[in-house]
Amino acid sequence: MSEPSTVVNRPVITAWSALSPFGMGRAAFTEGLRERRRTAAPLDPDQWRAAGRSASLVPGFDVRAALGKKGTRSMDRVTGLAVTTVSRLLDDSPRNRRVATGENAALVLGTTIGSVQSQMDFTRDSFTGEKPFFVDPARFPNAVMNCAAGQSAIRHQLRGPNTTIAGGHAAGLYALNYSRRLLNFGRARTVLCGGVEEFSHARSWLDMHTHNPETDGEAVPPGEGCGLFLIERNSPLDPEQPVLAEILAVEMGIALDGGVRPALASCLKRAMRRARVRPEEIWALSTSEAPGPSGEQERAAVDEVGAGAAPVRLTQNSLIGDTGAAAAAFQVAAVLAHAEGRPEAAGQVALVTSVDRDGAVGCALLRLS
Repeated sequence: MSEPSTVVNRPVITAWSALSPFGMGRAAFTEGLRERRRTAAPLDPDQWRAAGRSASLVPGFDVRAALGKKGTRSMDRVTGLAVTTVSRLLDDSPRNRRVATGENAALVLGTTIGSVQSQMDFTRDSFTGEKPFFVDPARFPNAVMNCAAGQSAIRHQLRGPNTTIAGGHAAGLYALNYSRRLLNFGRARTVLCGGVEEFSHARSWLDMHTHNPETDGEAVPPGEGCGLFLIERNSPLDPEQPVLAEILAVEMGIALDGGVRPALASCLKRAMRRARVRPEEIWALSTSEAPGPSGEQERAAVDEVGAGAAPVRLTQNSLIGDTGAAAAAFQVAAVLAHAEGRPEAAGQVALVTSVDRDGAVGCALLRLS
């Protein structure tokens, strides 16, 4: 099905929340970002058997403490992060829960591959048990990529489309684009959209063994968290709708043979053409800060297409670490947090770009309200 060439009623972001290394909730994220607070801390060796000595964790996060004992006995960390963030966003205002639950409420969640720890644990049990099938069936759902999205929908009565999108660091933008299409084609009334990543022993070792300093640059300490947005159709006649930003365009691409610059430049040109935005209109910029040559090409593509722009440059990787599939969602959250309380941001355009080491590239243009 082809998408309409002209979208008069573009989707808008009306609410957001985050569980991040800055803390739990939207206010904690905004405060930590504005304070430029670094979050990496030494890991407790009694709790973590990780490859590195430090990480940026959601402070004090415990699944059972956050969600209670009911239904959390076998819930893994990534699912707990997602379910808690959904709960936070819905509880932020009565309107959020009213419009973002029920039959026409969708959930689109970006991930890398789900919970690496759960997958490794379940596989290990099949080898170490007396027989391969002597595994805990309650732990099997955690080994499936869409567990976090499914559990979030069940717990919070989200009965519309439920989708998990694997896209690594660009997963948040893939989710944003998918959400936009769901609304444009009338498949949902509202969409909770974002990305989630957990820190775990397995992830830290996997990152260490797959890291190539020559192509990936210096390793960034791992981080974790979940960024989530409430996406709706723009309803000018609804006085209660608190529009934070209009989604002007989202474009995705694939960089082949290390060609990040041409692939991302093509995405940027398509997005700016679709949104009818000139380079000099870009007020704020959040890049993925990809390490090594990919990051250099990302910056080169932005400089090439955005010639004439002098945006505020928002950075956060040095503060919260490599948050994996939550990274692009946190970039969008950073744009919204930066605009909050700044009257001069109204009507301005923000650009978010993302690059994943496996070749996914993308960008989003938002008009702030």
